[in-house]
Amino acid sequence: MRRLFAAVAVTTLLIGTVAPAAHAGGPNDAARALASFAAFHQVMFSAFVAPLLFSPPVVVVRPEVVYRPVVAPRAYPAVAQYPHGRYERVYRGHRYVWVPAVPPPPPPFAR
Repeated sequence: MRRLFAAVAVTTLLIGTVAPAAHAGGPNDAARALASFAAFHQVMFSAFVAPLLFSPPVVVVRPEVVYRPVVAPRAYPAVAQYPHGRYERVYRGHRYVWVPAVPPPPPPFAR
């Protein structure tokens, strides 16, 4: 940890000695200097100082329970009876087949 602080201090001093002197030439130079200092300060603080001062938040992920109503398929009848025939459900309820009714026997022959 001491080496890290020493490296940061040496880097800061080197940047300060190598940087050219600022010349206050106009009224906007002070504003530019202040803005650049603010931007530099934000970057350096968020990159180096903030992780040391503030620990990252602890995130607890819990499984989410979702209750859904059970949708049961309609129970259609297996056979639909009509006077002239019937529909029978085949192949697990996906299809109905028409089965014609057997015609009644002819009446007995009258003498």
